[in-house]
Amino acid sequence: MTRRKRFETPNPWPPLTTPRLILREFREDDLGDLHAYGSDPEVTRFMTWGPNTPGESRQFLDRKLTEQAVWPRPGVSLAAELIAERSVIGALELRLVDAVHRTAELGYSFARAHWGHGYGAEAAGALIRHGFETLGLHRIVATCDIRNTGSWRVMEKLGMRREALLRKDKRVRRRWRDTYLYAILASDWRARHNRLRS
Repeated sequence: MTRRKRFETPNPWPPLTTPRLILREFREDDLGDLHAYGSDPEVTRFMTWGPNTPGESRQFLDRKLTEQAVWPRPGVSLAAELIAERSVIGALELRLVDAVHRTAELGYSFARAHWGHGYGAEAAGALIRHGFETLGLHRIVATCDIRNTGSWRVMEKLGMRREALLRKDKRVRRRWRDTYLYAILASDWRARHNRLRS
């Protein structure tokens, strides 16, 4: 597979298909699904955003639609559409944070009704694979509130390693939070998948 000389998202971004999901750019008719989970206090409990009002969900979607019209761009946000239901159950982002060293940051959130079914790992794994195998990234990082066990278990399931505990590094909802930093290298990813195939 041809590797890009530098990180650059394609225009338009190609949908990524997994056994149960389509990871695609946002559409206008996604608003209802986005607001349904973005307004859930349990979904946003450990996030730096939300729970969203209807206006905030509208602003989020407008931002994403505007970003999608720009090219080249330093990152991509994708809706996770559940094929069986034709509904959006989450969102993911892969954003360049260091162009020289080909490092990007991964983020994701999913509707509470779909927790515990492996959708997070399925979607994030597809995006990590695309980042390494198609975009030529060297390193992908992700962070989460240390209390968000569901999130860091997804990272560990994907082969990411916990590299740091960032003590009280973010102020969220009037309190300082501690953050875990996870990362995976392209070489880690290749070695892991070679083992799984053998």
